[in-house]
Amino acid sequence: MKLKALSTAMILATVPMTGAFAAAMDRSGQSIAAFLQPGNYFEAGISVLDADVSGRSTPLAPGLPSQDTGDMASDYYFPAAALKLQLTDNFSFGLLYDQPFGADVDYNTPNLNFTDAFGGTSAEVTTENLTFLFGFQPNQNWNFYAGPVIQTAEGEVSLRGLAYGGPTAFGSYDATMKKDTELGWIAGLAYQIPEIALKASLTYRSEVKHELQATETVNYGQFNLASNPLFTPGKTSVTTPQSVNLDFQTGVMADTVAFANVRWVNWEDFSIRPNYFGQAADARGLVGANLVDYSDDQISATLGVGRKFNEKWAGNVSVGWDSGAGDPVTTLGPTEGYWNVGLGLQFSPATNYFIAGGVKYFMLGDATAKTAAVNNVGTFEDNDAWGYGLKMGYRF
Repeated sequence: MKLKALSTAMILATVPMTGAFAAAMDRSGQSIAAFLQPGNYFEAGISVLDADVSGRSTPLAPGLPSQDTGDMASDYYFPAAALKLQLTDNFSFGLLYDQPFGADVDYNTPNLNFTDAFGGTSAEVTTENLTFLFGFQPNQNWNFYAGPVIQTAEGEVSLRGLAYGGPTAFGSYDATMKKDTELGWIAGLAYQIPEIALKASLTYRSEVKHELQATETVNYGQFNLASNPLFTPGKTSVTTPQSVNLDFQTGVMADTVAFANVRWVNWEDFSIRPNYFGQAADARGLVGANLVDYSDDQISATLGVGRKFNEKWAGNVSVGWDSGAGDPVTTLGPTEGYWNVGLGLQFSPATNYFIAGGVKYFMLGDATAKTAAVNNVGTFEDNDAWGYGLKMGYRF
């Protein structure tokens, strides 16, 4: 079965968004598919997520009502771009940009657990990766690659409501963590048989350790926790997780391939514990409490089939599953895994460039929300999300 005419790029190009709404704060899926394209290649794309996540608050004292939280998941988008150069028959270079981890949360519906007269709980976390890949191809089948990763991280959070103890505890807490830039690394290998459109790759990304300078206040910004003489000054340590991606595709008949992706992310060892928040939690008897943490690692998988309809059109269908990162989960991301279904379509006006679009529907898993002090401050059920992606690619 000869499938040379069916470029391995065709199928992956029709799936411009991969993670979008994965466990914990996983977003982009950290694909290196662009680096494994033949010849010289450039692509740029954007993914958009429209999520609807709501629940009911758990009464935290006798006589208090259970209330609707309203939709607390803000819509967000994240761009990605990649450049791959085949320098010689045996050496290649790649430069990949993505935003691997993030959060965007806003509780704006009046609710005793998550809002008060001064506003609602909110959080925004942004990371950016610039990955440098150097590849060695001893023959047409094998590709060994590795390189450094430059990663930035920043975030801000506001806690409001009884879920955080009210204004006399952490219910009036605000933190702004300034952007920090650190180094990580990536390594992997790939094997392909172009004649049957077979390609398999295994990629490891290291954790990245950040030390963020944070401004932390309570009493709605009126008191800087750095002014407390009992607290020790210091930066906030956050280590973004290590991960492994396994990708596979193969031809199954003329102009048709099957593809799969399995991803593992080490969220169990991840936490956010701002310096003064942690000391204040210890002083209140919440020894070792974190602002954000997870109890399990994430495993996700996607299976699909792609087909080339003619010289200009191709498409695919896929099904995805995500394990989540444990339950109960943080109030800043109260879902537990998902199932999704996706459709992708690619149009190639010429052989050297294409435009691809995709859509995915996510059925989000039910979850119980927790805080540093309380393991059940709300239940979130029957939620979903829509993801949309657009990508353009050019071969030169």
